[in-house]
Amino acid sequence: CELLGMKEPVLMLSPKPSNHHLMKTNSICLLSKIYGNVFTVHFGPRKAVVLAGYETIKDALLNHAEEFGERAEIPIFRKITQGNGIAFSHGELWKTMRRFTLSTLRDFGMGRRTIEIRILEEVNSLIRYFESYRKPFDTKMILNNAVSNVICSILFGERFEYDDPVFLTLLKLINENTKLKTSPAPQLYNFYPSLGFLSGASKTVLQNVSELNAFLQKLFQEHKEEFNENNLTGFVDAFLMKQQQSKKTHTMFNNGNLLFSTLDLFAAGTETTSTTVRWGLLLMMKYPEIQSKIQEEMNHVIEPGELPKLEDRKKMPYTDAVIHEIQRFANIVPMGVSRSTPTDVNFQGYVIPKGTEIIPLLTSALNDELHWKTPDQFNPSHFLDANGNFIRREAFIPFSIGRRACIGEGLAKMELFLFFAGLLRKFVFQPPPGVDKSDLDLTADVGFTLNPMPHLVCAVPYE
Repeated sequence: CELLGMKEPVLMLSPKPSNHHLMKTNSICLLSKIYGNVFTVHFGPRKAVVLAGYETIKDALLNHAEEFGERAEIPIFRKITQGNGIAFSHGELWKTMRRFTLSTLRDFGMGRRTIEIRILEEVNSLIRYFESYRKPFDTKMILNNAVSNVICSILFGERFEYDDPVFLTLLKLINENTKLKTSPAPQLYNFYPSLGFLSGASKTVLQNVSELNAFLQKLFQEHKEEFNENNLTGFVDAFLMKQQQSKKTHTMFNNGNLLFSTLDLFAAGTETTSTTVRWGLLLMMKYPEIQSKIQEEMNHVIEPGELPKLEDRKKMPYTDAVIHEIQRFANIVPMGVSRSTPTDVNFQGYVIPKGTEIIPLLTSALNDELHWKTPDQFNPSHFLDANGNFIRREAFIPFSIGRRACIGEGLAKMELFLFFAGLLRKFVFQPPPGVDKSDLDLTADVGFTLNPMPHLVCAVPYE
């Protein structure tokens, strides 16, 4: 098995759907230990170049940002989006949509006190929901609902009640698609798109997208009917105003880009953040001494009866370190989202042809032995100096880096701190009766993101 342009390693996919994505990631990590930090793999007939290790990923995505700056052409996403939206668009369309989206998100509070207030309102709603439980419960749906409501307030200018059946259906469809897109059937379509092979999970994904489209079109129509350019309520209204301003010319601000930009933001603004908070609560049950230390720190910083605010984060270095370590350890998007080379690229002695899929193996940076003392352990001291002060770590790149880094990174960081610290301010999280902390499973469930295995939580009021 040799490198680039020679005889490439062939990655055999697991026949077990439940292990498919995780085994693929682990297999690529093993190959990097044998063949180095730049190597080619074949996924069936599809060829990709893997970048492993933080230094290699940094060199490619920052130092050669333009050469590795396109999104890979993934057939199932192409069929779904037709090239619209933010996440899987290309060229000038991507630049225009990303620029507009970043500007609009800032206009509606991202990184400002206004969005902090919205998040804290949602934290309070979530706390009341947790308080209503007198027995162990699953946090997956309720955390999805709460985090999703933050992005809903930015997109639509409104939130939904947690038991709203339409809202629950929307979240169910998005969560199901997130899991299905990395299952074997869509992967088979990605390998052989010319055969037009669509069955099973692939058809379910497309049906879900159709239902999501119908749901969002109703919301768009409501916003069109109530549109007032002097009172824009969120991203959708801002997009509609752009449409009106350019309706006499050929424009990128069309209905397809409205739909898929909204879906991109909705999905990205829900799944990754809520999954990280779920990992955090599970890890606090697994390591109660860490949970206690966070709560002791908050007792010295936060007034009795108050919730943590963003301004408190600098005074809570241990809590900040734990949140960062949750992100590093949970490693929820281990393979990142594939890039592509828009031209032939000379990189670290290799010639990578135009149009080659590039996999920035984020898990290899988050577990890089050159940058982390105990990469396989949950260890908040990775982000603390000898005096207990928080320190930033260069290899901490859960949001990726470069031109295609996560557009919602700023919002996600705010949410992670406010949701996680807010919940620990009010509750002690414990395993259900009869379950020992040593029995808690930290194995990841599989989908596009790595989720905790299904588990129940006891939220005991913190005195």
